[in-house]
Amino acid sequence: MANRLQYEDSPYLQQHKDNPVDWWPWCDEAFEVALKENKPIFISIGYSSCHWCHVMEKTVFQNPECTKILNDHFISIKVDREERPDIDKYYQEVYQLLNRRAGGWPTTIFCTPQNKPFYAGTYIPPESQEGSIEGMGFKEITMLIANKVQQSDPQLYKNADEVEDFLNHEDKPKEATVLKEEFYKNLLIQAKNNYDTRNGGFSDKPKFPHASTLYALVCIDRIYNDRSVKAMVTNTLDNMKKGGMYDLVDGGFCRYSVDEKWFIPHFEKMLYDNALLANIYTQAYLTYEDETYLQTAKECVDFWYNFMSEDALFFSASDADTDGEEGLYFTYTYEEVYNILREHGYEEETPVMCEAMSVTEDGNFEGRNIIRFENGIIPDWFNEVRPLLSKLRQNKTLPFVDRKIQTSWSAMMLNALFNLGAVDTTYLQKAQKSLEALLKTMYIDGKLYHTTLIHKQPKVEAFLEDYAFLAQALLSGYKYTQNELYLIQAQHFANKALEEFYDKGAWYFSNTEVRVKAEVTDNTYTSSVSIMVDVLLSLGLLLEDDKYTHFAFKTMEYNSYELGRRPIYYPYMLTQELRYVKGDRVIKTQCTNIQNHTYELAKIRYPFVSLKASEDEGYMICGEKSCFANTQEIKELDTLVKQTL
Repeated sequence: MANRLQYEDSPYLQQHKDNPVDWWPWCDEAFEVALKENKPIFISIGYSSCHWCHVMEKTVFQNPECTKILNDHFISIKVDREERPDIDKYYQEVYQLLNRRAGGWPTTIFCTPQNKPFYAGTYIPPESQEGSIEGMGFKEITMLIANKVQQSDPQLYKNADEVEDFLNHEDKPKEATVLKEEFYKNLLIQAKNNYDTRNGGFSDKPKFPHASTLYALVCIDRIYNDRSVKAMVTNTLDNMKKGGMYDLVDGGFCRYSVDEKWFIPHFEKMLYDNALLANIYTQAYLTYEDETYLQTAKECVDFWYNFMSEDALFFSASDADTDGEEGLYFTYTYEEVYNILREHGYEEETPVMCEAMSVTEDGNFEGRNIIRFENGIIPDWFNEVRPLLSKLRQNKTLPFVDRKIQTSWSAMMLNALFNLGAVDTTYLQKAQKSLEALLKTMYIDGKLYHTTLIHKQPKVEAFLEDYAFLAQALLSGYKYTQNELYLIQAQHFANKALEEFYDKGAWYFSNTEVRVKAEVTDNTYTSSVSIMVDVLLSLGLLLEDDKYTHFAFKTMEYNSYELGRRPIYYPYMLTQELRYVKGDRVIKTQCTNIQNHTYELAKIRYPFVSLKASEDEGYMICGEKSCFANTQEIKELDTLVKQTL
C-alpha cells in the first residue's frame, strides 16, 4: 500500500511512495503530529538520480526491522533537495556544524519532537559496524534516539538547543577590504597550489569539474595573456573530454570522476554541470580557437535536446543506475563492441580500434568498458563508430530521467545556449524558443516559480538562484538579439530579488519558513550571490542607473575580506570584482551589425564587453561614463578595446 508520498509531484518522492516507511512530505501537519505524540523527527533528504539514496532505500527503507522502528517511534519526512533547496541548505549547515565537514546525499537528520536538530549523517547502513558512533547502524541509532526522547534525556535536548542557538546566530561581516585588481593574483596562487599538473583539475579524487574556477581563469587569461593560466585551463579541458566522465557516445558530462584521471565517472548527469561546462568550452573555443572545445560544447547541449527535453524544456537529471546496476547503460562488453565493428566491415581494424577506445576483454570498469581515448585525440573513424555504439545502447534500459523542470538550472543552460549561439546561430534560435517555454511554464500571473514536473502546475515559489540565473540568461539573450523585452524582464527579476532577498550587502537564499543565507562560495555550482553581482553590474551599465552598480558594490564590499584572502572559494565573484575594478566596455552599433556579426563580437578578448544597439555609424567603444573610440572596421575592435584599458 502506497504511503502519503503518492500524492506528491516530485519524482524523488514518487520513488519512495511504495516504501513500507510511513513517510510524510514536508508539511506543517507532520511537525504538529510529532509534537502532539512526542515523537522524534527523522528527515531524509536526497534526489532522484542519487546513487547512495537508492542504496539507502533498499538497505534501510525497505528493511522490515528499520521501517518498524521508524513507524513505531518516529515521524519520518522525505525531502527532494532539488524541489526544496532551502530546506536542504539549512540541514547541510546542520550537518557541517555537527560533523565539522561538508555533508552530502542522502542527508540523514534527527530532530526533537519540537523540530530541533541534534544528529546528522549521510548514508547509514542498517547494521552497526565496529568502531565509534560513526560506525553505528541505523537500527541502533534509531532505537537509541527513540529511548532518549521517551526518557526526556536532558543532554539530548540541551544539545538540540545549542545547535538551534548557533544556527540562529547572525554572523557580522568582517572588516571591509578595498577592492583591488591584485585579488586575482591570490586566486592564481591558490589555484596553482591545488592544480593537478598531470591530469588537470584542482583536486585529487573524487574529481569535480570546478566550472567557476575554470571560468575565472579563462577571464584572467583573456585580460593578462598568462601562459601558466592557459596551460591550467587547456590541460584540464583536454583531459576532461577524453572519455569517462565525459560520455563520448551520447554526449554530456557525468557529475564527477571517482579517480584522478576523469576516467571512472559517477554516471549521473546533471543539467547544471552540462550547462556550466558547455559555457566553459564555448568560452575556451572563443579564446583558444580549438575546434574540439566547440564540438564538446555542442555535444553537451545536443545531449540535453536529444535525451533530456520535451517541448523545449530541460529535464533536471538522469540516473547513474540501470536495473539497479551503476553504469550499465553507459558501458560495454568487449564482445558486443568487437562484434558490431566486424559486422560493419571493420574486420582487420577491429583490434586496433578497440585498443584505441580503451576496450579490453577484462574491461576497465567492473568487467565492462567505458569508451575513452587515452591520448585525447578522437580519430576520424569514430564519427562512423559512434552511431554503432549508440545503437548498442538502444537495446538497454535507459537510466531513470527526472522530468522535473527547474528554473535556475534551465536558465544556466539558456545562458550557455545564448553564448554558443554567438558562434552558431542555430543555438541562438533554440535558446529563444526554450526561454519562451520556460517563462510560460514558470512565470505565471506575475509570480516566478522554482520547479515543477513537466506538464504540471508549479507550486514551489522561486528562490534567489532562480531570479539570479534567469536574469543572467535574459541579459545574455539581450546581448546577442537586442530584444528589449529581455532587458526589461531582467530588470524586473533583479528588482524582485533585491526586494525579497537583499539586506545591506547580504543575501538570503529563501524567504520561506526556512530562511537561510545564500551561499557566497561556488560549491556545487556558481553562487547565486555572485550571479546577482553580475546581473546588477550589467543592468547598471546598460540602463545607466547607478543604483544597480551600488548594490553590486555593497555585495562585494560585504564579502571583500574573504574575497581578497581566499578567492579560490569565490572564483565567480572574483571575476565580477575584477570587472568592477577594470571597468566594462560597451560596443554601440546598429542592431543589424550586432545580429550579423555575433561571432566577431564574441571573440573580442576582453571578457567584460556588452553590446547595445544605437544609431551610431560604425562601432563606438564606451565605458561607464564616456566613450573612447570609433571605428568602421569590426576587425579593429579587439585592438581598440585593449587600448582603452
